[in-house]
Amino acid sequence: MVEVKTIEKPDERRDFPGGHIEALHLTGLDFAVGTFEPGWRWSESLRPVVGTDLCEVRHTGVVVRGRMRLRTAEGAETEVGPGDVYVVPPGHDAWVVGDEQAVVYDVAGQMAETYAKSSHAGA
Repeated sequence: MVEVKTIEKPDERRDFPGGHIEALHLTGLDFAVGTFEPGWRWSESLRPVVGTDLCEVRHTGVVVRGRMRLRTAEGAETEVGPGDVYVVPPGHDAWVVGDEQAVVYDVAGQMAETYAKSSHAGA
């Protein structure tokens, strides 16, 4: 069976301070488009929502637009921008760099399933 959906019509949208996630759920694939506004930072925007000190979601994807800086719990830091393909382990902070909106496509599934949900919802 071939299954096709468009990012223009996501199955669900989750809004949070400074951004939102649009998720598509297909058989064997949960895909997310994350949009983050200038000034957004995970530790300021989502820590109160999910109740953890750092983002505990594994991310695998590609940056479509804008730039983001990432810092792991161990202190390793890197920056990603348009065209960069990334794998980010659980236990990190992230923030938008500059004055351009950051957009990422995440294909690992965990972002589409649990990102930006409160700890009471199983995130």
